[in-house]
Amino acid sequence: MGLDPDDLYEVDSDVPDLTGAVLLHHFEGFMDAGSAGRLLAEHLLGGEHRVVARFDVDRLIDYRSRRPTMTYAVDHWEDYDAPELVVHLLHDTDGIPFLLLSGPEPDHDWERFSAAVRNLIERWGVRLTAGFHGIPMGAPHTRPLGVTAHATRKDLIGDNQPLPNRLQVPGSLAALLEYRLGEWGHDAMGFAAHVPHYLAQSTYPAASLIVLDALSRATGLSLPEGELRAAADLADAEINRQVAESDEIADVVRALERQYDTFIEASDRGSLLAESVEHMPTAEELGSQFERFLAEQNGGDGPER
Repeated sequence: MGLDPDDLYEVDSDVPDLTGAVLLHHFEGFMDAGSAGRLLAEHLLGGEHRVVARFDVDRLIDYRSRRPTMTYAVDHWEDYDAPELVVHLLHDTDGIPFLLLSGPEPDHDWERFSAAVRNLIERWGVRLTAGFHGIPMGAPHTRPLGVTAHATRKDLIGDNQPLPNRLQVPGSLAALLEYRLGEWGHDAMGFAAHVPHYLAQSTYPAASLIVLDALSRATGLSLPEGELRAAADLADAEINRQVAESDEIADVVRALERQYDTFIEASDRGSLLAESVEHMPTAEELGSQFERFLAEQNGGDGPER
C-alpha cells in the first residue's frame, strides 16, 4: 500500500480562497546558474508574506548530504538553521494573491512529493504552476539575455523560444513536477534564464530580472523589480570592471560577442535560441555543458550530490 501524499505536509487552517491563483516554485540544490532562481525567490519573499503549507523535511531531506548550519557559542549550541520547504502566500502590486513553494530540493520521495503538490493545487484551485532557474549558455553578458520556456501545453509558451533540440540531462524535482502535472491535466511551465557560462558560478541578478519579466508576462501577475534592478546594475558594473582589467577575459567576451552578433545578423531574430537549428549547439554539447556545471557545483564529482 502506497503512503498517503497528504501526510507530507500541514496546511494553515486560515487560507483564503485561492481559486485561479498561480503557484511559483524554486528548489535549491540542482541547476541554478548565476543563482538566478534563488535570487528571484529571495526577492519575492522580501515583501509581506506568510506560510500557508509546510512540508515534513525530516522525511524528504538527507541531512548528511546537505548538513544544516549550527552555531556554537563558547560553551553551548546557540542556534540551528533548520531547513524549510514551505508554500508562501504573497500578493503582487495589484493585490492579486499568488503562491511560492521554495526550499531545498527533496532528496527522495519525488513521486510522493509531486502527488502532494498536486493535492494542494487541486485543493486551492491553482490555475498555473511555474518554476524558474538559470542555465549556463555560451553568450556574452554584453548582449540581451535569453530565456528558455517549456510547458505542458505549447500555447502556454507564447512568444518565448523553446529549444529546437531533443536532449537528455540529469533529472530534477522541478522537471518531474512539471511532467507529472501535465499527465494529471494541470497547466505547468518553467523558465530557464541564459547565464553567460563564465558567470555561472557567480551571483548574477540580471538573469533573475529576465525570469521575473517572463513570469510576469506568462502569469499576468504584476511583479515588481524593486531592489533587484539596482543589484543587477551594480553586478554589471563590477563585471565590466573585471573585464576591463583582464585582457584574457576581454578576449573571451569579444569572441562571444562576435559569435552572438553573427548568429543574430544571419537570422534577424532576437536571441540565440531564435537561430536556426544548424547554428544551435547539439544536444550532446548542451547535455555536456549541464553535466560540467553540475560537476563544478559538486567539487568535480559529477552530477550526483
